[in-house]
Amino acid sequence: MSVFETDDHRSFRQDVRDFAASEVAPHVSQMETSRKVDSQVSGWIVAQGWLGLTIPRKYGGIGAGHLAKTIAIEEIARVSAAMGAMLQASQLGAAMIIHYGTEEQKQTWLPQIATGECLPTIAVTEHESGGHVLGMQTTARRVGDHYVLDGSKVYVGNSHIGHVHGVVARTCDADTRPSKSLSAFLVRADLPGVRLVPYQRALGLHGFSFGDIVFDNVAVPASDRLGDEGDGLDVAYSSSVLYGRPNLTAVALGILQATADATVSFTKKRHRYGEPLAHHPVIGQRIGRLEHQLRTARTLAYQAAHMLDHGQACDNELINAKYYTVETALDATRDAVRIHGGAGLRTDRPLQRFYRDAIHIDAPAGTAEIQLHRLAETALGVDRGQWSERFAHLTALPPPATAKENAA
Repeated sequence: MSVFETDDHRSFRQDVRDFAASEVAPHVSQMETSRKVDSQVSGWIVAQGWLGLTIPRKYGGIGAGHLAKTIAIEEIARVSAAMGAMLQASQLGAAMIIHYGTEEQKQTWLPQIATGECLPTIAVTEHESGGHVLGMQTTARRVGDHYVLDGSKVYVGNSHIGHVHGVVARTCDADTRPSKSLSAFLVRADLPGVRLVPYQRALGLHGFSFGDIVFDNVAVPASDRLGDEGDGLDVAYSSSVLYGRPNLTAVALGILQATADATVSFTKKRHRYGEPLAHHPVIGQRIGRLEHQLRTARTLAYQAAHMLDHGQACDNELINAKYYTVETALDATRDAVRIHGGAGLRTDRPLQRFYRDAIHIDAPAGTAEIQLHRLAETALGVDRGQWSERFAHLTALPPPATAKENAA
């Protein structure tokens, strides 16, 4: 329980928790065994309408805000980090449209996303550029009323189950030479020339798709450009900061909670020298440290989401929450495996899965080093402003209706 939660949040948490226990948990073992991209469980989750948690009601969304979104991702990730990652990744694609879409684009795409009919992705990263977005090589050249895209993207969340890809590419100038400006486009997955690379299995997050997409002479209508030419970097960064960081924080928080649950249960049941393992001072201290980490991480995560919901400047809080929670999840899962001993390494127990899954949460939306670099910029007074201020009118929840308005 957190001071940032309302009764509505707590009720919603229980609904998501019940759903995760009944509809997601029974399929985790199969996802781990097959290590294939899951579409069935993913479909069940998005059908609940949770992609629309931050989509305004006027576009068919729930409009419940970022803290509600954090709770949903956390509770799903507590059972399956892979499905938590699936839920969080699609939110970034929706964010691109919320932040930079025209009214027509919002009316076209957001209702479909809110109902789960459409899964959007965000496709920015490339092999040669990694986190250096300005180093990307994918190009978009204007030809009449279309842009023609050529290049490839890697590690695209929900790549193999997405319906529309939010692609950032280097815009070509008039003589078709790549310019320094980046632009963003909504690229339908079924357009000719869009090709999925056969999925490569990864260390963790089994069931989640984060694969590679090739764009070969893909003609995208100019009406599907997001924002103006040259807005691509802003489209990518605003989504990454305001959605990517809190969403990944929520996944890490779910892993951390699951780790605490499993460790406490194990140390209560396992006996050494005639008493539960939990009663041994060293183990008790480790459990106390885990509880401290969990409480601190949840406070940081919920505070940042609460600030987003209230239109407050909170870029640094979002950065701090991601850094602390992901680093803590990495440390905590490693320590929990040690507490479990040999039992923690067995594939019939969840600890090794938590450990593998936690490693996947570091790089997206900026590694730990990137988060520290951003915090250093703020400390040194050289940061470039806050996205949470620029988009406060879109992240903040509308004020609650007055008694008079409710009566009307």
